[in-house]
Amino acid sequence: MAKYLLLKHYRGAPAPVNNVPMDQWTPEEISAHMQYMHDFAARLEGTGEFVDGQALAPEGTFVRYDGEGRPPVTDGPFAETKDLIAGWMVIDVDSYERAIELAGDLSAAPGAGGKPIHEWLEVRPFLTSPPTITE
Repeated sequence: MAKYLLLKHYRGAPAPVNNVPMDQWTPEEISAHMQYMHDFAARLEGTGEFVDGQALAPEGTFVRYDGEGRPPVTDGPFAETKDLIAGWMVIDVDSYERAIELAGDLSAAPGAGGKPIHEWLEVRPFLTSPPTITE
């Protein structure tokens, strides 16, 4: 088994396939999307592949140590773009191929008009051990 992070990217600007930003969805469309996410996680709980997941608020702050003891702070995530991290899910699966398959399923969550949103998901394996240097 290997753990993967499915990182959900939300694009506020019109996406190429389903071009209705989430802030323009009806309450019913939002409910259907959230139910899909819940059902997806429940299905993975049943197979033992779900580890954890969480939606994230759109607000955020970047912080970086400045070398002088007082970190500079900038506004929100991806301040210069309409793309932001909407949430994440950790899965524990048998293979990379299974992680890709599940990410594809998750990308099909419904949006406006009940159509799949074709959401971008970043699939990242967890680092299992530090790299070893041999000479």
